[in-house]
Amino acid sequence: MSIKPKSLKTLNFKPFCRVFPSPNDWRDQFIYHLLIDRFNSTGPDIPPYDPALVPRLRCDTDGDKWQGGNLIGIRNRLDYISGLGCTALWVTPIFKNRKEMDTFHGYAVQNFLDVDPRFGTLKDFQCLVREAHERSMYIILDIVLGYTGDNWTYPDGYPFYIEGKKYPFGSWRLADPTRGIQWPDDAIWPLEFQNPEWYMRNGEIRDWTSYPENMVSDFISMKKLDTSNPEVVKALIDVYRYWIAVSDVDGYCIDAAKHIEEPSIARISSAIREYAYSIGKKNFLICGEIYGGDELIERYLRCKGSSSCIRKDFQSINAVLDYPLRETLEWVIKGYINPKELIERYEHLNKTWHDIEWIGHHFVTFADDHNVKDSSMIGRFLYNNRFYKQVILAIGYLLTSKGIPRIYYGTEQGFDGGGKDNLYPDKYKRECMFGGKWGAFNTTGHHFFNPKNPIYQEISHIAKIRKQEPALRYGRQYFRAISGNGVDFGYPIDGKCTLAYSRILDDTEILIAMNLDSKPRIELVTVDYNLSPAQKEMVNLLGPEKSYVVNLIGDRHAVRIPLDCHEMAILKLR
Repeated sequence: MSIKPKSLKTLNFKPFCRVFPSPNDWRDQFIYHLLIDRFNSTGPDIPPYDPALVPRLRCDTDGDKWQGGNLIGIRNRLDYISGLGCTALWVTPIFKNRKEMDTFHGYAVQNFLDVDPRFGTLKDFQCLVREAHERSMYIILDIVLGYTGDNWTYPDGYPFYIEGKKYPFGSWRLADPTRGIQWPDDAIWPLEFQNPEWYMRNGEIRDWTSYPENMVSDFISMKKLDTSNPEVVKALIDVYRYWIAVSDVDGYCIDAAKHIEEPSIARISSAIREYAYSIGKKNFLICGEIYGGDELIERYLRCKGSSSCIRKDFQSINAVLDYPLRETLEWVIKGYINPKELIERYEHLNKTWHDIEWIGHHFVTFADDHNVKDSSMIGRFLYNNRFYKQVILAIGYLLTSKGIPRIYYGTEQGFDGGGKDNLYPDKYKRECMFGGKWGAFNTTGHHFFNPKNPIYQEISHIAKIRKQEPALRYGRQYFRAISGNGVDFGYPIDGKCTLAYSRILDDTEILIAMNLDSKPRIELVTVDYNLSPAQKEMVNLLGPEKSYVVNLIGDRHAVRIPLDCHEMAILKLR
């Protein structure tokens, strides 16, 4: 049995096993994102959920408590995830949290160098990574840089941020104050983090959008690290070099990255990626969770003006979560806003980056998420939505448009959690897949791993086509003009329409068309004049087997596409 490290000085950065190489291109991957505590446990077998037999219940008491999901449970469902078409697995933090607190999400770290025993052991995580690699799947781990758990107190309770005020340090949380700090559950580990000067001590954030408050304050009770301190930065670099060495993970997502200074993010990311490169992981993913507009995202991706980057080719993070797309896409798919807003967003990116192809490499796209960011995200995509096919359109868009697509666990089973709660609104989006006391659809005692669910099957089908068609992963993207009468062509003018776009790679054009209307539609959709010649036939890769003739209409080529309500087609020349 190996000895658990207590100090950074004892860490060994030599990989514990043969290193699994990085993917050549992350655009080839389809990521499955899950919360460990809510995905699957190793408890007794329970029956599957059947909506015809199991009534919906209402329970608001257990969503903020531990449910029992663990690493072995995830390992037991790798075939389920792979069957959906996913090739990478993104898991929430595995690190030890305080045992006396209900921090099931894993972000309130008490020991950066150990696995929370409620999730399992280091060996369990190593086995999960190894078995994923055996299936040619990659593992991405959520990590925490900006803050730690509630491991110490202020002298007088939880103070709020006051500009210019730094509060005194109170005391470390101890089970028995008369004995001092005891391993492993007291204070914080590794030992180096037991330094009061490593924390900002500015009290709790009240305004999450106000600078500098949102950069220097505690996340409610979770204590903000001073990431402007070079010693703290070096410690965090060592922590996450160690986890690559000891687990063979393939990427990190930096939680709450926008609350950390850009130079510090750049320094840490650059060092981690350089270490990964040195051991054979030459395309290690570091994605930043940066909730904000494209201008904020650009600052972190470009790391403008930072002298803290170790080397230019490893500058800063190399991917971001595409929150701007997520917010626009939901309302477009649901028909609430004009698709023109989606088109204009890509035009804006083209002007910002001067190379719209670049965003495909660096934007992780998604439709559902585990956090509540604002009033528009209080629920999952299907929250209060009876049109389940719309979520297939949303994931279908991610799988056929630019970016690295990510699906949130349960979306493939139609999870529709949502609601408002002043203390813990996130809980409604964090249902258990395996039953538990906080099951999906407000049920208990039923699992939701149903590969026959039509949402699961449709997403799996689209993912398979994406894997077979390089144009859907690497191609240029062009939104297409449509016409109902064969005379007037243009982009959609309202939310009840056919949304169409092409992916073009070399001499291949693939046309995607989605009916956003709740009624059937027939539209003429423009295609490339040179790549899709008149009188040639296109076929729908999604089926059924049917040909669509390319028509010459004036000076354009167009395909007449009939679509049922909320139906999607993926067309390619026969």
